[in-house]
Amino acid sequence: MSRPDDAGSAVENAAFVLALRERGVRDRGVLRAMELVPRERFAPAAHRDLARRDLALPLPCGATMTAPTTVAAMLVALDLAQGQRVLEIGTGSGYATALLLQLGAGAVTSLELYAGLAAAARERLGPAAGLRILRADGLARLAEGAFDRILVNGSVPGLSDGLVAALAPGGRLVAGLAGTENRGIGRLVMVERRDDGLAESLGVALRLVPLQAGRGAAA
Repeated sequence: MSRPDDAGSAVENAAFVLALRERGVRDRGVLRAMELVPRERFAPAAHRDLARRDLALPLPCGATMTAPTTVAAMLVALDLAQGQRVLEIGTGSGYATALLLQLGAGAVTSLELYAGLAAAARERLGPAAGLRILRADGLARLAEGAFDRILVNGSVPGLSDGLVAALAPGGRLVAGLAGTENRGIGRLVMVERRDDGLAESLGVALRLVPLQAGRGAAA
């Protein structure tokens, strides 16, 4: 039998997913993952009451927890399949990391510039199989190995050769491409490594904070 708090949580989850659907999120796998991974677990304590609203939330170090519909749009574009290897740039709160694991990623290497954010994300996520959270500048570091999927949690002015080179054959990279006119509003960009070379395409408009570059080291 469900306890009252379980029932209340189920109702809140259903309302959260319904709100995402009303904002255009249709992918069942992504919706299910966002239903099962409680965003409030990753939200800063001062803003936890806003976790189920479609809002970006402030994190320490000037970082931002991306709004749910934006996270959903990027995950849908990523088109993650079971068991694939994922490189994530910008761990942040660890919310998107948890969604990647829930969606069936076989291994996730997540790079976070700020030591405090990396440590907090490790604590929230615990010892998940196949997960590595490293303190590193994902915009500068050439990650070891090749990845089936690369998710850049933020906007960048362009994609570095190092990131694109980390794509395995058949791999896909998803990021926010910074706009030149409206601050904070850019476009989703996808890059695929096909047999005949790289293919780049632009998707929907996104509101994402710019990723910060800086010195980082594995921790």
